[in-house]
Amino acid sequence: MSFPKVGVIGAGQLARMMAVPANDLGIDFKVFAAIPNDSAAQVANFVLGDYTNINQVLEFAKDCDVLTFEHELVPQGVIKAVEAAGIKVYPRSESFAYSQDKLEMRKKISELELPNPKWQKYKGGISEINFPLIAKLPSGGYDGRGVFVISSEAELQDLQKKTGTLLLEEKLDFDFEISVMVARSPHNQAATWPATLTIQSNGICTSTITPVPEMSDLLAEKVQAAALKIASGISLVGVMAVEMFIVGEDFYINELALRPHNSGHWSIEGSHTSQFEQHLRAILDLPLGSTAMRDDFVVMGNILGGDKSDMYRPYLHLMARTPGLKFHQYGKEVKPGRKIGHVTMCGKNLLQLQQEIAHATDYMNGVIDE
Repeated sequence: MSFPKVGVIGAGQLARMMAVPANDLGIDFKVFAAIPNDSAAQVANFVLGDYTNINQVLEFAKDCDVLTFEHELVPQGVIKAVEAAGIKVYPRSESFAYSQDKLEMRKKISELELPNPKWQKYKGGISEINFPLIAKLPSGGYDGRGVFVISSEAELQDLQKKTGTLLLEEKLDFDFEISVMVARSPHNQAATWPATLTIQSNGICTSTITPVPEMSDLLAEKVQAAALKIASGISLVGVMAVEMFIVGEDFYINELALRPHNSGHWSIEGSHTSQFEQHLRAILDLPLGSTAMRDDFVVMGNILGGDKSDMYRPYLHLMARTPGLKFHQYGKEVKPGRKIGHVTMCGKNLLQLQQEIAHATDYMNGVIDE
C-alpha cells in the first residue's frame, strides 16, 4: 500500500506545522498557496492558485487522496464541487459550515442542548438582547475582526446598514476564556486534549496555559465532554477547537474552528501527539494518538511583530538564558501585531514558565532588550 497524498488548501503557519509530522509519517504532502513565499510554501511542495476558483482547486485536488483546510475562507461551492468530483474532503462541507457561519453554529449548539449565550439573528429593528451587546459578522471574522461591542440601538442599526445580517450575542461577564481541542476520525474514534486557558489582548491570543490552572475536575470533564458531543453532532473529521467562556462552574460555547488552531500549538512539545499529527491521523482514518501531557504544565506565547526585524539574533540570549525554550518561526515578514512565531516551555513550576515565556516573547519583539 502506497503512502497517501494529502493536499491542504491554504499555506500559512498551520499548514507549515502540519508539514513536519506529514514528513515524519512519509505522507506525500502539498499545499495550495497564494504566493511562492507563503509560510508553508517555504517548507513543502506547493501549487499556486486562488482558493475561490473552482477549476483551480479541482486541478489541485484531483491528485490528492484527501483534501483538507487550514482556514475557513474556502467557499462552500468550491468544497462541494471537490466532493462531487469524488475526492475525499475532510472536514466535509456540511461539517465545515459550522465554522464558516456563526449563525448556523449557534443553531447547532442549541440543537445539541449545550449552553449558548443569549443570541439573535439581526436584520434590523429592535434588539432582543440588552445593551451593551456583542455583534458579529456571521462569516469571515477571526482574531477579533468582525466582532463589535455595541452600546445602543442607534449604533447597532448603523452597523447593520453597513454590514447586513448580524449575529447578536449577550455580553457575558466571564471569568476567563478556554479552548478544548478535539479530534475525530471517520470511524468515530475521538479524543480530546486537556482544556487550555487562552489569554487575549485586543482580540488576539497572546499566550496559553495547559491545563487550565485551578479548574475543578468536574468542570474540566464537562468541557471535554461538550467538545466530544459537538464533534459527534457535526460529524467532524479532523481536529477542531471549541472556544468557551467560563463563568464560575458554568461554560458557554463561543466559537468553533474546524482545523488546527493557535490554542493547540502547545501540543507540539506538550502532548504525546500534536494537534497537527492528530489532524493527519484523523483525516486518513488512522488510529488516533495519545493526547496525554508530557509534563504538569505547558505555556505557549505568541511572538507578535514589533520593533525588531531580526528574529534569529535573539536566540543567542534566550537559548543561553533558558535552554528549555522551544521556538517556532513561521517565515513571515515582521509587521506590527502580526503573529510571526511562537515559543513554548514545559515544566512543573507554572509561575516560572509564565515568567520565562513572557520574557522570551517580549525580548523577541523588542519590548525589552535584556
